[in-house]
Amino acid sequence: MFNLKASNGQVIGTSETYSSAASRDNGIESVKKNAPDAALADETA
Repeated sequence: MFNLKASNGQVIGTSETYSSAASRDNGIESVKKNAPDAALADETA
């Protein structure tokens, strides 16, 4: 698994658990590629 962190170091998201390091790395690359177009759902309220 991996954590997404804000610039201040706060964890803002946690991935699913992956079966291999390669799968995890692919997940990280997917987030990097798709994050600029991702919808934001603020559920803090």
